[in-house]
Parts: sequence; C-alpha cells; structure tokens
Amino acid sequence: MRGQRHSDPTPEGFNWQSARLIIPYLLEYRSRVALALIALVIAKVASIWAPFLLGQAVDSLDGKASAPGLAAIGLVIGYGLARFVNVILGEIRDTLFGRVTERAMRRVGLKVFEHLHALDLDFHLERKTGGLARDIERGTDGISFLMRFFVFNILPTFLEIAVVAILLAINFGLIFGAITLGSVAIYILFSAFATEWRTGFVRAMYQADSISSTRAVDSLLNYETVKYFGNEGYEAQRYDEALANWELARRRNRLSLFALNAGQALIVALAMTGSLSVAALHVEQQRMSLGDFVLINAFMMQLFMPLNFLGMVYREIKSSLAGIDRMFALLHLNPTIVDPHNATPLSLRAGEVSFENVEFSYQSERPIIRGVSFKVEPGERVAIVGPSGSGKSTLIKLLFRFYDPSSGRIVIDQQPIDQHSVQSVRALIGIVPQDTVLFNDSLMENIRYGRPSATNDEVLLAVKLAHLDRFVDQLPEGLDTLVGERGLKLSGGERQRVAIARTILKRPPILVFDEATSSLDSHAEAAILQAIRELAEGHTSIAIAHRLSTVVDADRIVVIEDGRVVEQGSHTVLLARNGAYAQLWARQQHQQDHKETGTVRAPAVS
Repeated sequence: MRGQRHSDPTPEGFNWQSARLIIPYLLEYRSRVALALIALVIAKVASIWAPFLLGQAVDSLDGKASAPGLAAIGLVIGYGLARFVNVILGEIRDTLFGRVTERAMRRVGLKVFEHLHALDLDFHLERKTGGLARDIERGTDGISFLMRFFVFNILPTFLEIAVVAILLAINFGLIFGAITLGSVAIYILFSAFATEWRTGFVRAMYQADSISSTRAVDSLLNYETVKYFGNEGYEAQRYDEALANWELARRRNRLSLFALNAGQALIVALAMTGSLSVAALHVEQQRMSLGDFVLINAFMMQLFMPLNFLGMVYREIKSSLAGIDRMFALLHLNPTIVDPHNATPLSLRAGEVSFENVEFSYQSERPIIRGVSFKVEPGERVAIVGPSGSGKSTLIKLLFRFYDPSSGRIVIDQQPIDQHSVQSVRALIGIVPQDTVLFNDSLMENIRYGRPSATNDEVLLAVKLAHLDRFVDQLPEGLDTLVGERGLKLSGGERQRVAIARTILKRPPILVFDEATSSLDSHAEAAILQAIRELAEGHTSIAIAHRLSTVVDADRIVVIEDGRVVEQGSHTVLLARNGAYAQLWARQQHQQDHKETGTVRAPAVS
C-alpha cells in the first residue's frame, strides 16, 4: 500500500508549541543569554532613571531645586550618561545574543533540511520546490525575529510598563498610573484584535508569494519544454496571473496595516494628551513642578515608543507566523519509511537478493506488484523484462526501500531489509537510473558524488571505465566543466555515462541497471554494455531492460507481465519455450528489421 498522502502543512494559526522548539537553542548558550539579560536589566534601569534626572535638571534651572547652579549641569551630564548607557548596553546585548540566534537559524535550517531528505518519495513527488524554498527561508528568518524580540523586547517592555505605572502612581497620584495602565491595556487589546483580523490577509499574501515563486521555478526548470512548444507568452501570462494575485494580497495587507497603525496612533495620542493635560493642570495649581511635567512627558514618550515598537513586533511576529509554523510543520510530517527500533546495519555476506511473494500498490484499487517471487544468486546477472507498466521499475524502488511492500518481503543474504537501517541497505546497492539528473556543479564533482571521499585519480579511473574519457578530452575545461541545472548542458547519453561512472566509483556489491543504455546510440551502447559487463563481473546485478538485445547474455531473465512473474530462464531457454519472452523478442526483432530496411510507416493522421 502506498504511503499516506502528505497534506499541505499550512497552519490555521500560530502553534506556540513550535516556539518551544527554540528553547533548547537558547539553553545551548545559556551563559551568553545570561550576560545579555544582565545588560538588558542595567539598560532598562538607566532608561527609567533618565527621566528623573531630566526632571531634576529642569527644576534646578527653574530655581526650585535644593541644589541649584552647577548641580543642573551635573544632572544633565547624568541624563546624557544614562541615555548612553542605555544605548551601548543595548548594542552589547544584541552582539552577545547575535551568535545565539545565528546558531539557532543554522541548527533549525539543518534539521529541516535533513528531515526533508528523510521524508519518503511521495512527499517529494508532490512538493512544489519554489514555494517550499520560500517557506524555509521565511521560517529561518522568523526564528531570528522571534527569539530576539520575544526575549529582549516583549517581556522587558511589559516589565518597564509596570515599573513606570507604579512610579507615576506613587510620585504623582493614582490618576497617572490609571491613565498609563488603561491606555496600555486598550492599546494591547486593539493591537491583538486588529492583528488577528489581519492574519488572514498576511496568510493570503504569503500563499500568493509561494504560488508565484513555484510558478517561476517550475517554468524555468522546464525551459526546454517551454521553447519546444513556443509557450513563452503562455508562461508569462500564467506568471503574471500569479503576480496579480500577489499584488492584490499585498494591497489588502497594506490597507489593513494602515487601519492598525491609525488606531494605535489615535490611542497613543489620546493617552499622551490626557496625561499631559492632567499634569499641566497640576502645574497650574502648583501641585507639581515644571520638572515634574517634563518628567511625565518623558515617561509617556519613553513608554509609548517601546509600546509602539511592541505593536510592530507583534505584527511582524504574526506576519511571519505563517512561514515559521509552516516550516516547523514540515518537521511534524512523519516519513512512512523508517528504521525499526534498535535497527542494526545490514551486513553483506555473499550478495544474494530474494523477492518473496511481494505485493504492492500505489493505490489500493490498482495493484502493481502481484505476488512476485524470484531469487538473484550471489554474483548472478539477472535481467527483468516485460511490457511498459508491468512493474519492473517499481521492484527497484521496493529494493531501495522508497516504499515497503504491502505484503511479502525482500531479503539480502537472508536478512529482511525492512528489519535493518535504510542507510545500510542503500549503501550496498549502486544504481544507474534511466533518467540521470545531475547537480549544477562541475563534471568532476558530479562523478565524485558516487563516493565523496574518492581521490581525483579514482575519479579519473571511473571516467575511463565508463568510456567518458573521450568526451571529457573534448571539453575545454575538462572535468571542471559545469554541467548546468539538472545537467541540461549534457546530452542524455553523456548524463547516462556520468551515472555509470558514479556507480563505478561507488563499487557497491549489488548493482542495479534501470534502462542504463536507453539514451545511447548503438555505438555508445556497445561500449557501455562492455563497461557494464566488466563492472558487474563478480557482483550481484539486476538489470531492468526494455530492449531485450541488451540482456541476452544475462545468466537469467525474469519476465514480468501485469505485476506477475510469468517466466524465468536464460535467453536460449525462454526462446525455446515460445512463451511471453519469445513473443516480446519476435516483436522487437520485427520492429528492428523494419527500421533497418526503412519500411517503418508513419502513423496515419486522421
């Protein structure tokens, strides 16, 4: 049975459980975090004390202080020093904490990357690469924002609000504390309500952004197909439609932000006006000094500046939540192919591979493999042939554990592969796939990918054995030639030979060839077949073949039709039986004869 379908990990709201995943990264540098918090506390003390110094300086200049004259200069210097300490300690705090956030971004990014590679084939067949990349990018950026501002802005701002409200109430009356706390409460409630209202617009904007990115990446990856069909205009139209949706989502998001900012500004203006009006009245009634008026004004400005910043932080956190939680949601996707508990590496003894009554289906209503059983003896060369869609390549996917059989089992040297670590199973098998996709790197590094620790001399030997040396000699930059995205600078045959060189370099005990010569001309095919024979010598090998002429010398040929093994035997034996294999052989020989005599008719056009 095929693995469960992965749903789109778009959250309906922020999952605070995801935020808890950040805590271990904070604890990893607990000493740095502690020093940063100490700097924060001292900075906040200096920030709160500065308005008192300013108020006393004003009273001193107004002649109402107990120590007029030069004392005012000292108070002004103290005020400037407090401001400087607040700023410089803020910089020190950010510097100390910077390494914590950067390391967290690195660790989380790596964790998501490793987890994506651990997910099964179904996820990667359904993924949208451009949107996925943007989700990860926004998520890692959001982690830095969340860590920095939640620890050093949100909690300290609430602490500062409480301290300022208490000081105002004690020194100047409960009305100032009530105005402060009341306006802050209204500000927070309005910001929370409006931001929640905006979340839908933000999510729509991110979704539109991911769709447009996916559209662009998908079109560029299929550049040649676009050119073949002359569909540049069609692709531009589809991309512009995606960008139009993104533009509309951005506009709605901007208008909602305007409404939020306007409401916050109104609350701040009313609070400032109310507190200063009361303070002015008290000064007029000589219940407060002019310095007290300045102090209250400084406190209110100092209070609402971080509060306004807090509103921005809250908005930004909510804005980035879709990306953050979407990235963490990827970590919540469980792969269907996992190692069993206390799995041990599969140990190779002789290299025997056995399929024992294996059944499998991608969808329950459409079986692909129906009770397949056959054995590949150590060192034996076995070919699997059959019509297209008979399940040949699916058997290879099962061998590599991209999927697990719905029933039956696959064993190597009497060891069921699903009872051992996936990595150890795949390490024993080398494959030359039908479609070889290369990394956008040099030819040398693409071949070395078969065994990253290989030396240059070993890579050169693999190039020679894969009959790739003549092609490399014709390149101005030789093995340093860049192959382009997905290897599109190379022909299909050249990419196929790179895949063969990779497998030669890996030197696995079990070899799989999945239509390994499908992209080669007859001359190159003969050379590659000879290289494959040399490579397979003394190794257990399985070859998936459509052209029967490439496997006539196999030790045994397994014929599959409709997911079932219908015949087994050597080429000669199977021809003598005059069964399914003989019919396939006769059909291909007939087609070959027509090609050679040039009598192949073009299909009729109705």
